[in-house]
Amino acid sequence: MLSVKQDLLAALAAELEKLSPGAGARAAFENPKVAAHGDLACTAAMQLAKPLKANPRALGEQLKAALEATPDFQKWVDAIEIAGPGFLNIRLKPAAKQEVVREVLGQADQFGHQTARGEKIVVEFVSANPTGPLHVGHGRQAAIGDAISNLYTTQGWKVHREYYYNDAGVQIDTLTKSTQLRAKGFKPGDECWPTDSENPLAKNFYNGDYIADIAQAFLNKETVKADDRAFTANGDVEDYDNIRNFAVAYLRNEQDKDLLAFNLKFDEYYLESSLYENGHVDETVQRLIASGHTYELDGALWLRTTDFGDDKDRVMRKSDGTYTYFLPDVAYHTQKFLRGYGKAVNIQGTDHHGTIARVRAGLQAVNVGIPKGYPDYVLHTMVRVVKGGEEVKISKRAGSYVTLRDLIEWTSKDAVRFFLLSRKPDTEYTFDVDLAVAQNNDNPVFYVQYAHARIQSVLRSWQESGGAGLAALQGVDLSALQGSQAQALMLLLAKYPEMLTAAANGNAPHDVTFYLRDLASAYHSYYDAERILVDDESVKLARLALVAATAQVLHNGLAVLGVSAPERM
Repeated sequence: MLSVKQDLLAALAAELEKLSPGAGARAAFENPKVAAHGDLACTAAMQLAKPLKANPRALGEQLKAALEATPDFQKWVDAIEIAGPGFLNIRLKPAAKQEVVREVLGQADQFGHQTARGEKIVVEFVSANPTGPLHVGHGRQAAIGDAISNLYTTQGWKVHREYYYNDAGVQIDTLTKSTQLRAKGFKPGDECWPTDSENPLAKNFYNGDYIADIAQAFLNKETVKADDRAFTANGDVEDYDNIRNFAVAYLRNEQDKDLLAFNLKFDEYYLESSLYENGHVDETVQRLIASGHTYELDGALWLRTTDFGDDKDRVMRKSDGTYTYFLPDVAYHTQKFLRGYGKAVNIQGTDHHGTIARVRAGLQAVNVGIPKGYPDYVLHTMVRVVKGGEEVKISKRAGSYVTLRDLIEWTSKDAVRFFLLSRKPDTEYTFDVDLAVAQNNDNPVFYVQYAHARIQSVLRSWQESGGAGLAALQGVDLSALQGSQAQALMLLLAKYPEMLTAAANGNAPHDVTFYLRDLASAYHSYYDAERILVDDESVKLARLALVAATAQVLHNGLAVLGVSAPERM
């Protein structure tokens, strides 16, 4: 149906150009809000009425007559109706809708994908400090980031998945101190271990059991790997640097295991420490000073971010000579741009909202050609976890939160991904563990996966009874697909490519979950309305082709989410 729509769009553009030179470039179809109104809608008559000083409905009648005379409209369109002040509601012939079945079966995994555009995008997500296990908020970010990366891939972008490690700063010192105390035999509750929430020092220690695990591994002089580097503990509880390097490597390795359980791989792990080692932070300071947007006050170096719309100026270098978090952030994103990523998307928690304006202001002040609004941000809220009707707030392993691995072990990787993607990122979400393991239609991931498995069961039955195989379905006669449920299913299949494009443009992977639930519902309705393995061979083959195409699109959409499409359930 994509080719049909392109043919009709070209015909519409040609007729609009005749009415008003230049109008053809703006030719477009819309999807009617009410299915009963037709399959496509066109508002061109109302848009052109004012500049042409014409009555919109009369212009609509003129455009309708012109379109009905074109070969493409005669071939694919059953009727054009005028509605309201000049809407054109277009009803397609069944043959037009049937074309999508051939397109899906012919393009298979590539259905909905756009041609390569030769542009690079970097998507940064998770980026958790290596100070503890990944929690469910990181899980939501991982699911969103991976799905957005997949969406951009379908649109022809060359996508680079990146994880930024804050492996320098106060929190790493906190991790080191906590591990050192554990290695010396102390534990939370001991006199030397701050527990008073009123005491600022109490924040400088991590209490989870995972700290004891790191300390024991350190005393055992174990070796751990993080990326392509190995770190060996020397067991000396007074060697602060060795404790720090080992603890960071240990937790990076643990986070790698969490990501592996989530079936998530990154193209690059970018270390904050490398920004200092490679001179990028100092280089950024020099660029900012040279731009003329800095000044010194009370011994500190400030950036006049108000020059670029920020609500107040920001300190870059404190009076003690150390840098604020703001500066390495600017240096890091400058490097993203200089590495050739003309587009960047950051997936972060809503607590990072205040950093957006200052980072973008800093990137403008660097003065290396970074466009305004760089990078794009997708902010997400935290996740509540409910199990057995009660909220679960802590994990014994983590000490203060539910880990991503807990959630996967309680349910499954597929359920966690689908559930965490089923709402807009910036909306609150409650993850119901009991619902995620339920095998019924109330469980959205089960509902969608079951539709795919149900189709595979039908296809297996056909092949086991002597069917020729899926390849034979590509060229079958589809004229038997006339029923209302079949027509609705085909129209929904045809919307998949434009849904992907809109979801990518809006950084909205939740749109894919909505679409898949609608598609599964349309298939279940079709299955209940028409028996597929009927005696009439031509009817059977047509229906098999339709359900095979539906399975393919379900598979493709689930793949965008990083969710499997099981053949049996």
